[in-house]
Amino acid sequence: MVDYFLSLNPVCQAFVAGLFTWGCTVVGSAFVYFFKHVDRKLLDILMGAAAGVMIAASFWSLLNPALDYAEADYGKWAWVPVAVGFIAGGYCLRLIDKFVPHLHLNMPVEEAEGLPAYKQKLSKSTLLFLAITIHNFPEGLAIGVTFGALASQTADMGLSLMGAVSLAVGIGLQNIPEGAALSLPIRAEGNSRRKAFWYGSMSAVVEPIGAVLGAAFVMSMSSVLPYALAFAAGAMIFVVVEELIPESQCNGYGDSATMGLMLGFVVMMVLDVALG
Repeated sequence: MVDYFLSLNPVCQAFVAGLFTWGCTVVGSAFVYFFKHVDRKLLDILMGAAAGVMIAASFWSLLNPALDYAEADYGKWAWVPVAVGFIAGGYCLRLIDKFVPHLHLNMPVEEAEGLPAYKQKLSKSTLLFLAITIHNFPEGLAIGVTFGALASQTADMGLSLMGAVSLAVGIGLQNIPEGAALSLPIRAEGNSRRKAFWYGSMSAVVEPIGAVLGAAFVMSMSSVLPYALAFAAGAMIFVVVEELIPESQCNGYGDSATMGLMLGFVVMMVLDVALG
């Protein structure tokens, strides 16, 4: 199995990695068949851990390699394409956040965000689904960009196959609580378990799509690698600050969620440094 994976081209590897992270979301969504609810403190700790994973991945798996790639072409100005890409990634997610109707977890439907003409027509379940889907896409994009970078002639500059795999593993692990965090509230709204599971599972279907697009894009235009890696990092950091941290801190378990964040950060750091 490992040898077969290694024999695939980077786009196929990215697709498989995206399927893995989607599968982790499916596992988390399946909690709805076994539990009526998950302890709020535990969920906040897991959400904090997810934030820690994404912060660590943004640096070790994306920004650090982006600086290495940029240095070859830009020298002492290597920070310029990385800074531009990082800001562009965050701003792109800001625009999506502004226009796409969605509802953050634990918020009343009256506080849904996005275009008013559309958010008023959507159910709470759909709005919750869109909120998770919005920030799953940059995760898939990040996976795709890292695998696509391996096809570059300078792929030894800050990235390795195991480093890309560790990113996928880290994102997959944090997708499990995300799947549960979506499916269980939808079930609590009075929907069937099947519908709740479907919404939770399909919220991450964009990850293999984003992975393929990211890998194919950087392979076709290797000159954009520093920008693409930093773009994915900026998008992920926006999600962490906009959604994961606030959601983990609003239920009275802030200290526990913070410790979960630190643990998630260390786990991802160890995965990336040890495997990368």
